[in-house]
Amino acid sequence: MMLPPVIAVPLIVAAAAIGTTLIYASYRDIKERRVPHRTWRPALAIAVPVALWIYGLTILADWRVAAGYLVLVVLFCGFFYAFQAFNLFGGADAYALIIITACVPFFPLEPALGAPPLGFFPFTVLANAVILNMAAPAAIFIRNVVRGNRAPLPYLFLGFPVDGEDIQNKFGFVMEEIEEKDGQLVRRFIGVGESLRRLVKGDDRRYTKDLRLHPERYRHELALYRRAGKVWISYGIPFIIPITAGFATALFVGDILYWVMQTIAGM
Repeated sequence: MMLPPVIAVPLIVAAAAIGTTLIYASYRDIKERRVPHRTWRPALAIAVPVALWIYGLTILADWRVAAGYLVLVVLFCGFFYAFQAFNLFGGADAYALIIITACVPFFPLEPALGAPPLGFFPFTVLANAVILNMAAPAAIFIRNVVRGNRAPLPYLFLGFPVDGEDIQNKFGFVMEEIEEKDGQLVRRFIGVGESLRRLVKGDDRRYTKDLRLHPERYRHELALYRRAGKVWISYGIPFIIPITAGFATALFVGDILYWVMQTIAGM
């Protein structure tokens, strides 16, 4: 779908501002696991006026099409906000996806694989991000197998053991419960369902960041981790990185999921 220059050029400017911010936000998240709200201000200063211009032109051209896209924008923004509220997304991840959804609803450029029929750019960003993020568990599984790390099968895809002495300097959440009974260490993996319930509730999930920020509160746990030698934690790749990769591939390559479905259908 080729857009007229009056829409395409502003969209390209907005996409460039958001893309640059995503790269910087990814760097901040890797280094500090924190992306301050002020990170997004320059991109918003550029992208919000562009979005208003685009929505205005779209409404003047065809209000029915504009209404359809606006409904999608509201639904997707609400979806991302709800995921953040239930602790299924980080705040920076939700904020990035909401900004992309609200400010770049159409494909700014014709990607190499072409745009899908609907042409709703945020959906392609999300789909690509999820697909690209799936490479991480596969890489972690291979790493665990090569290193001979042993755990129930799901955990081989979700995490890896680290030194208990240095656990507070890693990134992720602790996947084991370790206790002392009759002078012996008793340990168990936290079930996947139990872990998800703790995630949604927002409590009883021990993050390595908490151990680092509040060592006095977790003195007992840190002592147990040191005695355990190795402790399994989840991998700590911030989702902002797949979002950035999904944004870039959506912009220049296209919709990976749609291309796969087309390829399968054509076989």
